[in-house]
Amino acid sequence: MTPPALDQTMLLSLLGAGFATAFLHAALPTHWLPFVLVGRAQRWTLQRVMAAVVAAGLAHVASTALVGGLIVMAGMALDQWVSGLLPYLSAILLFAFGGFYLVRSVVRRPQLAGGPSLEMSAPAVSHAAAFWALVATMAVSPGEVLLPFYLNQAQGGAAVLAALTVVFAVGTVIGMALFTGLARAGWSVLRLERWARYEGAVLGVALIAIGLLVVMHQH
Repeated sequence: MTPPALDQTMLLSLLGAGFATAFLHAALPTHWLPFVLVGRAQRWTLQRVMAAVVAAGLAHVASTALVGGLIVMAGMALDQWVSGLLPYLSAILLFAFGGFYLVRSVVRRPQLAGGPSLEMSAPAVSHAAAFWALVATMAVSPGEVLLPFYLNQAQGGAAVLAALTVVFAVGTVIGMALFTGLARAGWSVLRLERWARYEGAVLGVALIAIGLLVVMHQH
């Protein structure tokens, strides 16, 4: 049940921000380039590549939700001692993550598919091993940019946290599938390479903007 303090408009805004952040996060090359490379190496069909994308994306969000749940439990215990700390701590994390992506976008250029050749010989590992390796890679790396949402909504109730998790899953899977499909179709050099130069800056600005909204809402 949605708490009275969180009306429908605020809930929709929260879910929309969660979807946008998950989608932008999925645009990072680490979320789609491995699937393009492995798919080429294994000579997978588009259907098999997308199956790996969906499974890995769901595993990524599941591990994020697990870590987020632990953060919520720790945060709720802390909030008993310091009233109102959670929203500001969430904003600090959003600022920190946003600043990190902004700085990284300035000091480091992404390495994309234009470097090493994607053409390889016969698959070196079994299809099952390659599939589950991709899933495991995403499962052991929770989406750190999504964690502040769990902390910020720790007092929103289980229904709000569950809705956030569903939105994260949808945004992550759609984003990963979209960029993987475009790269596989040969758009990585024509379009996504240009986007990748700025995706860190865009994601950083978006996270800082969300942090400012969190702070403004407290006033």
